Amino acid sequence: MEGHKSQAKLTRTQSSLLRSSPTIRSSIHSFSSVCEITPDREIEDLEEQKPHGKPSWPLVRPCSRSGLAPFVAVLLLSVYTIFAFFNRDDIPTSENLLLVLIFVAVFLFFASKNMALIHQNFNIFKQSCDEYAKRVGLSCFTSKHHSKPVQWFIGEPDLGKKGSKKEYAKKIIREGVQFYSNGDFYEGEFHKGRCNGSGVYNYFVNGRYEGDWIDGRYDGYGIESWAKGSRYRGQYRQGLRHGYGVYKFYTGDSYAGEWCNGQSHGVGAQTCADGSCYIGEFKCGVKHGFGCYHFRNGDRYAGEYFGDKIHGFGVYHFANGHCYEGSWHEGRKQGYGMYTFRSGETRSGEWNSGNLKIPLPPLTDTVLQAVQVTTPTFNSYLARSLCSIRLDWIETVCPDSLFSPS
Repeated sequence: MEGHKSQAKLTRTQSSLLRSSPTIRSSIHSFSSVCEITPDREIEDLEEQKPHGKPSWPLVRPCSRSGLAPFVAVLLLSVYTIFAFFNRDDIPTSENLLLVLIFVAVFLFFASKNMALIHQNFNIFKQSCDEYAKRVGLSCFTSKHHSKPVQWFIGEPDLGKKGSKKEYAKKIIREGVQFYSNGDFYEGEFHKGRCNGSGVYNYFVNGRYEGDWIDGRYDGYGIESWAKGSRYRGQYRQGLRHGYGVYKFYTGDSYAGEWCNGQSHGVGAQTCADGSCYIGEFKCGVKHGFGCYHFRNGDRYAGEYFGDKIHGFGVYHFANGHCYEGSWHEGRKQGYGMYTFRSGETRSGEWNSGNLKIPLPPLTDTVLQAVQVTTPTFNSYLARSLCSIRLDWIETVCPDSLFSPS
């Protein structure tokens, strides 16, 4: 596998459990655990993984003692040659020529038998020169060759045989293990020098991903886990959560539903460790559209959201038995609505910033029309939205009390 292609950066996407702003009579801690997910905390929780660095230089084994014998023989022959050179006047010219030829033949013989050792020593010398050149700032003399990650492949043919290279090139996918200098390693299938198919990527200390790969990125179905206990299982596209998936944060918060480009987007269910739960529509990681929210203090809201705030038409049931049914604006009662006390007494009219500004009789056509026309539309739309979520995901993250009758 080509080394430079295997150096692609692998990053871990950020969590899409985003903050939820406070609403009318909601607990201040309903989504506190989600709100406190700061960028620093996400880094600590390993939502972002640093890019893979290049591996360190491979270890070089020292020479064995058996390799000294050829050098001793060459040394003795050299001494004899020097002795003969200084006494060349006493030796005929033909004998000098024969002696030189014998020396060259012996030298070439020992060199051919120790090519691996010579090549190894040359690499050590070259590496030392490169390191020295880097220290003194002579970058022009440094080697342009970079070390490759350690790669082990399963079932690799003998490339020395005739025709085996062509047959090996025809293979689309091969399995192997690749180690990186930062401690990460990948075990699985490769294609064209990149992670493709099924494989497991282990981040050093931080966590792991097991699932499908396309061109070196998460793509398909996979399971991603972190050291502190957070876990996601679901679909990916081009390295981001996309499709259906379940995310469980190590604090106890969780989200199950649709994802788009790494964020909760579509219909889903979100719960917090304190017992609060929201099921409905999301957009770009926040509540947006129709949904139901069950607060930890017992309050329940069913209606429209806009930008993570109660906005539009909705029904709010208080834990003390009171109920408001009508229009909302950024978390406050605004417009026409009717407030019913647990005793049965009602107050209706036009509201402004949470206060009844223009009281109207309970049976006024304006109030009844605003309530009766909107309620069936909301109920039918909410029912269709809930049916689109997989039931096993809802049961995983949502308490039964969310669907209990009021």
